[in-house]
Amino acid sequence: MLDVIMNDILGTPSILVGLFALIGLLLQKKSSADIVSGTLKTVMGFVIIGAGASVLIGSLDIFSKMFDHAFNVQGVIPNNEAIVAAAQSEFGTATALIMVFGMIVNILLARFTPLKYIFLTGHHTLFMACLIAVALSVGGLEGPAQIIVGSVLLGLCMVVFPAILQPYVRQITGSDDFAIGHFGTIGYFVSATVGKWVGNKEKTTEQIKVPQSLGFLRDTSVAVSLTMTIFFIAVALFAGQSYIETELSGGSNFIVFSFIQAITFAAGVYIILAGVRMLIAEIVPAFKGIADKLAPNTKPALDCPTVFPFAPNAVIIGFLFSFLAGLLSMFILPVIGLKVIVPGLVPHFFTGAAAGVFGNVTGGRRGAMAGAFANGIIISFLPAVLLVLLGDIGFEGTTFGDSDFGIVGILILSIMKLLGLA
Repeated sequence: MLDVIMNDILGTPSILVGLFALIGLLLQKKSSADIVSGTLKTVMGFVIIGAGASVLIGSLDIFSKMFDHAFNVQGVIPNNEAIVAAAQSEFGTATALIMVFGMIVNILLARFTPLKYIFLTGHHTLFMACLIAVALSVGGLEGPAQIIVGSVLLGLCMVVFPAILQPYVRQITGSDDFAIGHFGTIGYFVSATVGKWVGNKEKTTEQIKVPQSLGFLRDTSVAVSLTMTIFFIAVALFAGQSYIETELSGGSNFIVFSFIQAITFAAGVYIILAGVRMLIAEIVPAFKGIADKLAPNTKPALDCPTVFPFAPNAVIIGFLFSFLAGLLSMFILPVIGLKVIVPGLVPHFFTGAAAGVFGNVTGGRRGAMAGAFANGIIISFLPAVLLVLLGDIGFEGTTFGDSDFGIVGILILSIMKLLGLA
């Protein structure tokens, strides 16, 4: 039964968020039609986001293979899903218990403290629970103490990080209806701060003037398609026709194959944006029931793509500049004695895109570029430092990716070393 609850309910973000919507609608005593409709549309919105992410990730996986072959890159590739899967044999029980009790701590903190946020991004809750379990174990804490300390730390992360970003989320959305619950917070916060320093928020990415003859570029889907087509075909030319047609395309012409993958990427972005709109339309009203009854004045903390529709141009700019920073970092890291962190397309797209939106709201176009670049540096160097502190725990070729995992892991291990526990 515990496996069903952990893996099939709490481990499935769409069902977890659907349950919150269901409880909220029931507490508001909505009609049965509204309850069924609101719950299903909430789940459907999350499923649509997941489907779009799968399409996009599939395209990025192809691009990553082309890129690695073209430039002969070897090193550690940050991937949250991969390292959590690798850690389950040794840390699975601790991860599961920290996740369950951490969610309870989250609700208690939202109810009784000024930090009024309910973290609803289920997969990131799982990832952070795993990171905390691993870090505490490496630091020398085991058994019930590990679960208790880990649960409190996770619950704190689930309310503190959304609170850090909320002033900027209000600027982006023009409302205070929801927060961002995604453990790339430090990267987004730095991006917004850098945006203030270097940019002008009056000159936003969404005001980029397009000549009348290029008016079709005002359509986000078209702009993304063209940008990624250039990106894919350029890398394909470096990777070589024989490699792509032999290893990746199944014999299809390498240029045509690259073009289709670029359009597939754009389709993934389109699907994600559609899912975000549906999710926000349903979860915010449904959540009101939980906020009013169980934890007054709380806000749902949702995944980072929820800010993408507010600045679509910043999404692409953010991705490109975050990835550029990752490429530069790849050459700097070994010079200072750290492992090479290969820029993963998935973390750089999702966190880079969101960083672009946060940089844009405080510093316009320059803010989106500089802020996303700063995010790319952060998610390259933090995983490298975290690898040093974790030591040899049996994970090869991958580590935790997004900024908050690096910050939390480094803080835990540093504090335990200072206390003489590690």
